Amino acid sequence: MPKITQLLFDCDNTLVLSEELAFEACAELSNEMLEKHNISDRYTGPDLMTTFVGQNFRGVVTGLQQKHGFKLSDDEVDTYVSRELGKVIETLEAKAEPCVGVMPVLEELYKSEKYALAVVSSSALSRVQASVKKVGQDKFFPPDHIFSAATSLPVPTTKPDPAIYLHACKVIGKEPGECVAVEDSKSGTLSAVRAGIPTVGYVGSYGGVIKQKEMAEVLKEAGVKVIMDDWSQFMDCLAKIEAI
Repeated sequence: MPKITQLLFDCDNTLVLSEELAFEACAELSNEMLEKHNISDRYTGPDLMTTFVGQNFRGVVTGLQQKHGFKLSDDEVDTYVSRELGKVIETLEAKAEPCVGVMPVLEELYKSEKYALAVVSSSALSRVQASVKKVGQDKFFPPDHIFSAATSLPVPTTKPDPAIYLHACKVIGKEPGECVAVEDSKSGTLSAVRAGIPTVGYVGSYGGVIKQKEMAEVLKEAGVKVIMDDWSQFMDCLAKIEAI
């Protein structure tokens, strides 16, 4: 296995506790869409998060159209995506917090200079930038090494499409085998694994031991190399992958 020199972190609920906050805004606009098309179903933030965790809002809109049998024009989709982004950024700038235990790990990695650090997210670039800045993580990541499946690619996409990980590797100048990804969702894990990147599955942001165990099995099935339920375990998890 090549020497690991690059770490690629998902953002939402991996670096920053942002998913619950974001899906609050997502639910409001999703219900507006359904009402407009005379569909009686309604969603809460947790409902949407259960189904669409790891995907950006464009992916949520696509999924809702498929499930409920309605169709939005491209312009309508773009408008909803723009409105959702504004709502989410406002909320994150007010309320976002770092994932428990991640800050000392990032400090250690940054100071060691052994690994280069980057963020690879499904979320819009401005949202990711707002998140990492709010919690003081922006100092760890070069501005041009924060990547968004919704913004950084010629054609917007979302995880589990591996395109954003392949794009990040190309821009950074690394082969996938020289990288390790950290992901908390099935869609994110599939994105990294399909790009050929060994992946740590993080379940620490899920509430309760039972849910964490359930997600650990989901992430294992998706292809993670090792499970981490607390950021204090990261260096040991990384060492296990390097030893493969």
